[in-house]
Amino acid sequence: MLSPVTDADGAPFWEYAARGELRVQACADCGELRFPPRPCCPHCQSFASEWRRVGGQGRIWSYVVPHPPLLPEYAEQAPYNVVVVELADAPRIRLVGNLVTGPDAPLDSLSPDRIRIGAKVQAVFSGGGLLQWVLERP
Repeated sequence: MLSPVTDADGAPFWEYAARGELRVQACADCGELRFPPRPCCPHCQSFASEWRRVGGQGRIWSYVVPHPPLLPEYAEQAPYNVVVVELADAPRIRLVGNLVTGPDAPLDSLSPDRIRIGAKVQAVFSGGGLLQWVLERP
């Protein structure tokens, strides 16, 4: 199982994810949401930030099914997918994860032929706090 590599800017994302909450960093001055987390707002250059909860709905913007698996540890779970999801309530933010049939489902739980660009998805979290996605209407 993957474990996130955290830094000071991104650590809160993983802390919230471990509690099953999807939050993204926002500028505390201009309100602009940003991802990945960083110390300075790219819009107004403020160093003030906060973490805002987002709904977790989105649509598949892109995806890949690696052949062969990129990491040897995942060979027995192939074919698995990696999706890029554009958030519905923050369309400029795109998050990466796996499309699965439910929380803690194996990476190969959803056949790659069911993945469609534009499909609506909902964020779920594995028991370890990793962000995953499920189809809104399977």
